[in-house]
Amino acid sequence: MPSPNQITVSQLSRLIGTPDCPMIIDVCIDEDFNDDPRLVPSAFRHPFANILDLAGSLVGKRVIVICQKGKKLSAGAAALLRTQGVIAEYLEGGNYAWRDAELPFLPAPALPPRQHNGSMLFVTRHRPKIDRIACPWLIRRFVDPTAQFMFVAPAEVEAVAEKFNATPFDVEGVFWSHRDEKCTFDTMIEEWNLHSPALYKVAEIVRGADTNRHDLSPEVAGLLAMSVGLSRMHRDDLQQLDAGMVMYDALFRWARDAQDETHDWPASK
Repeated sequence: MPSPNQITVSQLSRLIGTPDCPMIIDVCIDEDFNDDPRLVPSAFRHPFANILDLAGSLVGKRVIVICQKGKKLSAGAAALLRTQGVIAEYLEGGNYAWRDAELPFLPAPALPPRQHNGSMLFVTRHRPKIDRIACPWLIRRFVDPTAQFMFVAPAEVEAVAEKFNATPFDVEGVFWSHRDEKCTFDTMIEEWNLHSPALYKVAEIVRGADTNRHDLSPEVAGLLAMSVGLSRMHRDDLQQLDAGMVMYDALFRWARDAQDETHDWPASK
């Protein structure tokens, strides 16, 4: 049974991908991380000895600290954060327990670089519809919750990416884009090893709506309709992204927990 300040692998795995996921900090020593450079989804690395450097930005937030085995480093770092008013726990069993549960890890070499403020920065075409909302959702829920997105004219994407050290996506000729019949959302799932039945289902629906393949899933038409409707409602792309995050949160929870649920009328039946 975990201590009051621990969280189990199964508990954390249910939170990742949802808006309720805590901030996850990996404090493994460099030697251990270099031997296996992978991260629990949405985690970022920070030296355990300097953990108090983060305290001011974490007050009032829920935080999970992870080390290799879930012992002294993560337990101590979480305890230090609690002295500063941070709601901090540590993962029971650490990265080893996550590995043994055969849950997805993010391969660190495949992750885009972070800016000086610690966040990843991406750029894509303006006036997004499907892939360019679905991909930011995937990034913020599974890779970097603080990621920022720039929407610019199509002809300016690659130049903006170069000038601002941003990662371009969903434009022709860049790494993070469509591949054969798959869309950019599929590419990100594959490159970041985010393999799960729920994400596979979301990807199928996104792919169908983004490439006009209504035969892939009955839900494709619904996602297309909602996406076009959102684009008509919002002139500002960032406001549209905020609204779209809620839509994809709901789609993910349906795919994960509720695909078999139906709704009947009249209620007496």
